[in-house]
Amino acid sequence: MMPTKPGISATKSVSQKEKLNDIGFRVILIPFFGIAIPVITQMVPQQPFSAWQFKLSYLYTIMIAFVIWEGNRFLLFSLRSYFDWLNKPVKKIIALLLSVSFYTIPVSALLLIGWYYFFDNGHVQWNKIFEATLIIMICVIFITHVYETVFLVKQTETDKVKQEQLERSKAEAELQALKNQIDPHFIFNSLNTLSYLMEEKPQKARQFNESLADVYRYILHNKERTLVLLREEIDFVNDYFLLLKIRFENAVQLFIHINEETKNTYLIPPISLQLLLENAVKHNEFSDERPLIITIEMKESQLMVSNAIHKKTLRRPSSKIGLQNLDERYRLTTNHSIIISDDEKQFIVSLPILKIE
Repeated sequence: MMPTKPGISATKSVSQKEKLNDIGFRVILIPFFGIAIPVITQMVPQQPFSAWQFKLSYLYTIMIAFVIWEGNRFLLFSLRSYFDWLNKPVKKIIALLLSVSFYTIPVSALLLIGWYYFFDNGHVQWNKIFEATLIIMICVIFITHVYETVFLVKQTETDKVKQEQLERSKAEAELQALKNQIDPHFIFNSLNTLSYLMEEKPQKARQFNESLADVYRYILHNKERTLVLLREEIDFVNDYFLLLKIRFENAVQLFIHINEETKNTYLIPPISLQLLLENAVKHNEFSDERPLIITIEMKESQLMVSNAIHKKTLRRPSSKIGLQNLDERYRLTTNHSIIISDDEKQFIVSLPILKIE
């Protein structure tokens, strides 16, 4: 098997990568230049040419335009594999000018001389050849500029799409990583609770275990979803609150002030409210005589979760990873951050939610 030469493979990759549909451009402009340049230079005389000589002579000049165009087009596409405007702009300009000049000038001159030998008995008019070659060279430079402009526009659009795809992929990866943090955090706390119940209240451990299965089923089902209906999240929070009631009984209370219509018209990132309830239980002292009261209500497209502050003395300072996780998920999902208010009396977290259009 023959090895592929680097230059050839690079050229093929560029051609495959940057397909340019310029067939209409070429079909119109090649005949146009093939006729217009001889007319401008008055190279084809009206007399003493016969009708057939007249037609054949213009077919020949169109053929010249075709050879010049296709040759320069090939050079242009080939050079794109070696030079680009962003990294090597000066080398790109020099390479284009040299390649275009060294191809266009001699080929044009030779083909024009051939025209005089075929149609004018070898009476070469050097001044018209010089004039026609100069005009051809100017046209080639102009067309090359048009091609490069089109390539730059396409490259800019491609780069923009790639950048958007990269940013979207990055955001999705970050969101997935944040979602994956939910499982171990929730499992750890649930197992701690189950362990406590087995030791302190074994009769409730089984009930807790069954309720935990229902709650965890929701987490598994919705973990991959970016948004869920507010009603689904409220139902999940009620199920999760049953776990808290099993352990703490009347020491925790939950009040939800959201009407039924609102629950069906808003979306929220899943497993958001559960984290806030868990956070309130973790950081506050409470008892049957002084219960922890958590309130969830709607205010101007913001879901407000609040509780009175009775700070618990923790063995070590909180890492606040739960709230950071929640804030990151909201920024990636809704482009808005959560708002945390702590006045030493009330702890309030405002969650932006999205209305279904």
